[in-house]
Amino acid sequence: MTVQTFRIRAALLLAAVSATSVTPAQVPEVDQPPVWSAQPDAAAFGRQEDERLAAAQRAIDELRAVKGPRTIENTLVPYDEAQRQLGNADGLASLMENLHPDAAFRDRATAIDRKVSAAETDLQLDHGVYQALAALDLAGADAATRYYVERELRNYRLGGVNLNPAQRARLKVLQDELTAAGATFDRNIADDTRTVKLATAADLDGLPQDFIDSHRPGADGMISVTTNYPDLIPVQKYARSDDLRRRLTVESHNRAWPANQAVLQQILRLRYRIARLLGYASWADFFAANKMVGSGGNIGRFIGELDRVTREPAGRELAMLLREKRKLVPGASQVFGYEASYFSEQLRRSEYGFDSRSVRPYLPYDEVKQGILDTAAALFHISFRREPDAKAWDPSVETWDVIEGERMIGRFYLDMHPRPGKYSHAAAAQVLAGVRGRQLPEGTLMCNFPAPTATDPGLMDYNDVVSFFHEFGHLMHHIIGGQQRWAGVSSFSVEQDFVEAPSQMLEEWMHSGKVLASFAHHYQTGEPIPAELVARMNRAEAFGRAGFVAGQTALAAISYDIYRKRPQDVSPDAVTLRDLRRYGPTVPLNSDAHFYAAFGHLNGYSSAYYTYMWDKVIAEDFFEQFDRDDPRAGDAPMRYRRAVLEPGGSLPATDLVRAFLGRPQGTRAFEKWIGEEFAD
Repeated sequence: MTVQTFRIRAALLLAAVSATSVTPAQVPEVDQPPVWSAQPDAAAFGRQEDERLAAAQRAIDELRAVKGPRTIENTLVPYDEAQRQLGNADGLASLMENLHPDAAFRDRATAIDRKVSAAETDLQLDHGVYQALAALDLAGADAATRYYVERELRNYRLGGVNLNPAQRARLKVLQDELTAAGATFDRNIADDTRTVKLATAADLDGLPQDFIDSHRPGADGMISVTTNYPDLIPVQKYARSDDLRRRLTVESHNRAWPANQAVLQQILRLRYRIARLLGYASWADFFAANKMVGSGGNIGRFIGELDRVTREPAGRELAMLLREKRKLVPGASQVFGYEASYFSEQLRRSEYGFDSRSVRPYLPYDEVKQGILDTAAALFHISFRREPDAKAWDPSVETWDVIEGERMIGRFYLDMHPRPGKYSHAAAAQVLAGVRGRQLPEGTLMCNFPAPTATDPGLMDYNDVVSFFHEFGHLMHHIIGGQQRWAGVSSFSVEQDFVEAPSQMLEEWMHSGKVLASFAHHYQTGEPIPAELVARMNRAEAFGRAGFVAGQTALAAISYDIYRKRPQDVSPDAVTLRDLRRYGPTVPLNSDAHFYAAFGHLNGYSSAYYTYMWDKVIAEDFFEQFDRDDPRAGDAPMRYRRAVLEPGGSLPATDLVRAFLGRPQGTRAFEKWIGEEFAD
């Protein structure tokens, strides 16, 4: 098919989106209090979740009771209501499982999450519901409705609905056991924050002064440094003590080990049995069937293509790192994974005249937060309003409304700083799916950035801000794409290997001097970040991209290789070390073999961690359509909103890509991005 044909196809897709769009004035206002306004205790929360499950069952009972022809109103409407109620129950249970400050409440939420998953499994295996959807007459339905039904029917088939009753019963047992094992895997990671003790402040030499000031000796006279990101990332990047960098990285990579060793093996066995029962050779093949990639074999080929693209530039970067290391360690012959961040930082100073610490004073948390809100508002023609008295599960959580014109179109919660038992990485999550005129989309960010205090502005590292932009991209996708007729086509229902593209594209705003100057102001003087500093930062940041992609390729390979064979033929320790050595540019330590125990994506993304690089390819293609000097300028932001964000999950991801680009995605922009440092 020619590019011109694709452009025509894109124009038709955009026309379809426009034809089915509804202006804010046509949509009734939804009066929806914040999800935690009732401040339920664990028992009350359990009752609320039970009511959501009961409401879902009532909707299915209504669907079953239909006599005569199946219509959108008598079948798809109650089916989608069941999906809405189950999605609400699932989102809230997961939220509390990961974020509630009380361990007993988190335990209760874990049990509820299992109950919700069991109900979802029951519905997915319900042959009568499948037959009802299959009997729908879609002749007069709009494109989003047709796609929704077709996608659900495909997912029913993938979910085993056509198995015989005994097989369906066996599948339900396996899926319930998998839900429990996955919850245990995640909780083991969240609950295992580790600490390295230091005798003196001299061990913190090289770290920013605000970091040193916030790490005073405890009652035992020792300084504690944890594996939480606000400690781990600065230590890896700045600490002169090789011993500290090594010890803390080892502790981080050994979180949830050995506990998750057995849990992961259980997960592998359960997923393999599910895949085989459904007629697939492996979990990797099964899990790819409803994604853009299409098959497990295509995952392997994509990993090989990433390796091909990155190997030469990653080798050049590694040679530069080794030369930098030899300044400190004469005769060194290799660079270990745990020290790559430190020597990359040293090289950026020596080769590019850029010290990452120099931008931190311009990135205090509160100003960064406001800057990201302002940037998103300018990009997408919306505004944000904080609800100052809204109750949440923890006093630190902020509640924000998203406004378009005079109308509220969504809400999100910012849970941004570490605390014991909380999810320990950075993520965005759906709380409620949007249903146009009925339910506002709600989401949350759960991050672990430095918390500002009366004496500490919470200075952020460059990569912290990139992560903030990334996760906020998920929120914008969810809320702007959450204005659909059906709960089942919310933005988080797009193919799993597209969901990271909008968030990764928003990361690129960190490179714009004009965007940064709008909010990156020195916390003491108020001076905007100098354009010359941003230029040096961008030049230095281009170094290491190939190594980063190589590292991500290694993680994608671990994810794929662990799931593409029979569990009895897989040693996670051996796979982890082998793939780190094969694809990663640096040398892993033997202790890195246990990294899989803390690699939470092995539960959620399972074999699909390739998604991050798959979507990075798409994101760079997207970003090339914007004005790099000021991405807020021109018509690209609103074209992007209309073509990619607003449809949510109402179209296949390939159609969303074509609608914006006028063609399928390509790798040229991605390869250009990787090689920018070495471009002539």
